[in-house]
Amino acid sequence: MTAFGFHASHEQFDPRELLACVQLAESAGFERVTASDHFFPWSEEQGQSGFVWSWLGAAMQSTGLRYRTVSAPGWRYHPAILAQAGATLGVMFPERLWMCLGSGQALNEGITGLNWVHKPERKARLEECAAVMRALWAGETVSHHGRIVVEDAKLYTRPERPLLLVGAAVSVDTARWVGGWADGLITVAGGPVESLRRVVDAFREGGGEGKPVLAQLKLAWGPDEAAIREDAFRQWRTNLFEGDVLWEIRTPKQFEQAAAFVRPEDLDRSVRVSSDLGRHAAWIGEYLAVGIDELSLHNVATNQRAFIEAFGERVLPQVRGG
Repeated sequence: MTAFGFHASHEQFDPRELLACVQLAESAGFERVTASDHFFPWSEEQGQSGFVWSWLGAAMQSTGLRYRTVSAPGWRYHPAILAQAGATLGVMFPERLWMCLGSGQALNEGITGLNWVHKPERKARLEECAAVMRALWAGETVSHHGRIVVEDAKLYTRPERPLLLVGAAVSVDTARWVGGWADGLITVAGGPVESLRRVVDAFREGGGEGKPVLAQLKLAWGPDEAAIREDAFRQWRTNLFEGDVLWEIRTPKQFEQAAAFVRPEDLDRSVRVSSDLGRHAAWIGEYLAVGIDELSLHNVATNQRAFIEAFGERVLPQVRGG
């Protein structure tokens, strides 16, 4: 049975509000939380960028939910430090954290001043980092000299069972590659169901058969559809680009400039917008048919508490068949 999660968007809300939201989400019947790991927001208007690794300790202590977050080792984080962060939470909260790894975005990783290389090279760096993290969780003393450098690293505080490493992918090619090394897949939904199906199928074809598939569904809900569309557009217009744009732009201001000609109706390419809770339940059912083990719901508008309460009361029982 699919587990349903709430997405804690650290670009949009301050960490105190998100802590209250995950507590509310647990009481409303959500079982998982995905949390973004950003240095910058996507736009100046979003205006937040809390540090997820500080927040996770408080969130996991104050709820019994299971958490997933996507990080990009090899740039802003040295893989040994990221492995240590995950290991400590794994000891404190056993079996409740899966670490998701992606090749990153210049928006967040460019602050290091390292050369932002092409995607194939970023993928190779990510795979090296994943191997280092697994070795550290296994108790090995690790030295590695490749795209990243590690000297005599060893973790002394480790969970009894290593954390799962879930690979992030939004394209067919990346999903197929992720299937070869990751313990699972995390991707996004909100556009055509067939696009999600192609990504999931590629992951399974690449070696991911039998491994968990996680998806983050972008949506916007509120009682006034025109108002919620405008709210969602203000918050999420900088994320409506196709191709490689999202991975290459460097600053929130540049994202706003690039979005100058994006229109509210463009939301419909990748965000499910409706004031009808039944319509949202039907959309969710379509995505579940692809074979999703965990579906995290990301309301890209600002009405997080109303969304949690409405979906907990009206939508989750429906999509669970209750």
